[in-house]
Amino acid sequence: MREIVLQTNNLTKKYGKNIVLDNINITIRKGDIYGLIGRNGAGKTTLMKLITTLSAPSFGTFTLFGKSSENNELFENKQRVGSLIEYPAFFPNLSAYYNLKYYALQRGITDYEQINKVLSLVNLNTGKKKVKTFSLGMKQRLGIALAILNNPDFVILDEPINGLDPIGISELRDTFKNLASNGVTLLISSHILSELYLLSDKFAFIENGKLIKEITKEELDLECSKCLVIKTYDTKKVAYLLENNLQTKNYKVIDNEEIRVYDYLETPDVISDVLAQNQIKLKGFYEYGISLEDYFKEIIKEAN
Repeated sequence: MREIVLQTNNLTKKYGKNIVLDNINITIRKGDIYGLIGRNGAGKTTLMKLITTLSAPSFGTFTLFGKSSENNELFENKQRVGSLIEYPAFFPNLSAYYNLKYYALQRGITDYEQINKVLSLVNLNTGKKKVKTFSLGMKQRLGIALAILNNPDFVILDEPINGLDPIGISELRDTFKNLASNGVTLLISSHILSELYLLSDKFAFIENGKLIKEITKEELDLECSKCLVIKTYDTKKVAYLLENNLQTKNYKVIDNEEIRVYDYLETPDVISDVLAQNQIKLKGFYEYGISLEDYFKEIIKEAN
């Protein structure tokens, strides 16, 4: 079992009577690229501020590399975390290198070769070019370089692809994959599921401060992929018929009234004939498939 990097326990944040974050429980393990999905204002940034101790929870705790947020245990492990939550101030007339050197001096980093290393990791070898001439994508990569300047094991990035064009998004995607290949665990927030899907291996959906669903990429693929839905009063018998009469295990029992079958998509009548022959009473039998965007809209609608 991989090491747990972050685990939250009923994390809650209130401002007066307004509950901004409501009993959030998520688990991020070493090596995860964890996508935090939610509309603007859903609570993503608040959660990240609690994790990075930029804000204090109203209720609940979390552990970071096994150390609890209670009793000031986090200090040592906070050094293993890098973050980009609010865009940092850079000197527009300095190069990327000298901007990072300024922050390195502030943080007590004396090995300046680390600056070249992180600039290379984010593909930002711009020499003497001044930051004021950078594109938005380049500025985002510089912010990420600052987040990883202290060589962290866990990086938290809030909406890093927001406002970027397709080329900028593609470049950042390569940057994140490069970080992951170097053993860094990532928590990345966005309101664009389709982009995080190309990168993440686990997702959490947040709406109105509440965790709607935590799901792996494999499970998300099953939720969205084309299938045949069988609505029935006897899922156990249907599962038996699928395995023994139709020789398929490529199905998923959703609840006590629904089974999704991922075989026989071109010949659904073969399934319906077997069900009829065995006197299975159906509430529904139909083809189903959904895009990532529609899936996001559907679970948001269910939450509201």
